Amino acid sequence: MRIITRFHHSDIRRLLLGIIVIAGFVVLLVQCFGIPCRNSFCLSPIKVSVIELTNSNVTQVSVMNYTNLSDDDDEELENKKEDLDSENDVVISKEKVEMNVSFIAIGNISLRNPKMVVVSSESESDPNSVMIRVKDSRKGNVLSLRRHKQGSAISISQMNSLLIQSLSSFKSPKPRWSSARDSEMLSARSEIEKVSLVHDFLGLNPLVYRNISKFLRSYDLMERKLKIYVYKEGGKPIFHTPVPRGIYASEGWFMKLMESNKKFVVKDPRKAHLFYIPISIKALRSSLGLDFQTPKSLADHLKEYVDLIAGKYKFWNRTGGADHFLVACHDWGNKLTTKTMKNSVRSLCNSNVAQGFRIGTDTALPVTYIRSSEAPLEYLGGKTSSERKILAFFAGSMHGYLRPILVKLWENKEPDMKIFGPMPRDPKSKKQYREYMKSSRYCICARGYEVHTPRVVEAIINECVPVIIADNYVPPFFEVLNWEEFAVFVEEKDIPNLRNILLSIPEDRYIGMQARVKAVQQHFLWHKKPVKFDQFHMILHSIWYSRVHRIKTR
Repeated sequence: MRIITRFHHSDIRRLLLGIIVIAGFVVLLVQCFGIPCRNSFCLSPIKVSVIELTNSNVTQVSVMNYTNLSDDDDEELENKKEDLDSENDVVISKEKVEMNVSFIAIGNISLRNPKMVVVSSESESDPNSVMIRVKDSRKGNVLSLRRHKQGSAISISQMNSLLIQSLSSFKSPKPRWSSARDSEMLSARSEIEKVSLVHDFLGLNPLVYRNISKFLRSYDLMERKLKIYVYKEGGKPIFHTPVPRGIYASEGWFMKLMESNKKFVVKDPRKAHLFYIPISIKALRSSLGLDFQTPKSLADHLKEYVDLIAGKYKFWNRTGGADHFLVACHDWGNKLTTKTMKNSVRSLCNSNVAQGFRIGTDTALPVTYIRSSEAPLEYLGGKTSSERKILAFFAGSMHGYLRPILVKLWENKEPDMKIFGPMPRDPKSKKQYREYMKSSRYCICARGYEVHTPRVVEAIINECVPVIIADNYVPPFFEVLNWEEFAVFVEEKDIPNLRNILLSIPEDRYIGMQARVKAVQQHFLWHKKPVKFDQFHMILHSIWYSRVHRIKTR
């Protein structure tokens, strides 16, 4: 018995020793090579050289580091999920910059202690694009394959031309059968086109509108005639769950006010001119779990919903979805709806005309960063033009390729240019940020990962003239507002000349622009109970305007 006991004890000792040795070996492997990642949420900061694109070559550049911080505490996890298919490392400046970005690991590739290099080459199939591969320098595993098309920016004047063209070419598909609602929309279009000059501007400044007479007639017709059906289908939180705070507050506020509205909403869908799909793209992205984290899987989920309402109701099939709309502020709003809602009106924050945003069909949604849903008008207003002593101000996280360029070129370069990276998040620093906004002549609205930024609306709320640096960005309510009367547009390539551009604006021109910022401010405000010409009504008018000018009959 003692022999057997001794044998068992010896066996156990060997087993424990073996476990200890194996555990130590595993720890050593993890320290050297990292933990294999089997899902799409294994995140790790990777130092990646930014690629500079020119017409003839590709250059790897490396000088400085920035760590990306979120613009919104609630969106921190969202911002860390750097999408493999996002195009955020193309540099348009001669400055050489390096950024820390986060990639989503795929397969069993370890990213804990990566040693990364960027390999790039000109595409053989397309001389105007570049293939970029991010590799693990130890194993050569390809983590990302990106295709960056080179092309000149679409200027604001070119966008104006595209808008005019879109209004004269009705691209909406013909309905399968006629409807009395179509006749009402056609009648409204005729009234808008034939409107005579108005003399009562209802307190509005006519200079900030493309045609104030047409706008006022269109708005009046919308108030008197427009009826909307809101689909009841769809489970929470993806559908019917508004979140009226944070960086995606626009879609939340609109959903909240639309679903509770009694003026425009009808219970009988046969009386509706438009049909609202009350979906949150942000919730769609965050609520479905690990199995639904690619654009295709999420787009398929949206398609299932459209198939549901198309099978249950006749209205989608009548127009192919042309009289349907959604409001989406998440970055992926564009890509997830491109196919399923190709005929529909999409109100999008990510209004990049070079990436599928359709001027005249889609509408540009303002990005409104609401910190408290109970106080959406908090911190409204700013100093007079004569009291604003700072020429230009910017502070923000180093999202995307452009902001590091801006900060590299202008931080601590001129006393009247207050250009910073991310500011601390303590109350004192937040107050200082607001004070800079309210004391500056021009507020720099530089794109982040995508073209849209909450700083455009922040500038307007603080009565600071927005300086928009985001090539191909279509600003909100573009079909109605004459943005060049109250904002400055600077192409990304002109950042080195930013100060000279601003100083070249005559004093009387600046004073007029700042006054017009105050005049247009009412269109960018949320109210718990909607008021005339506020943001809720302006979003709705953009959607109405798009449908009125695109409708076709049998």
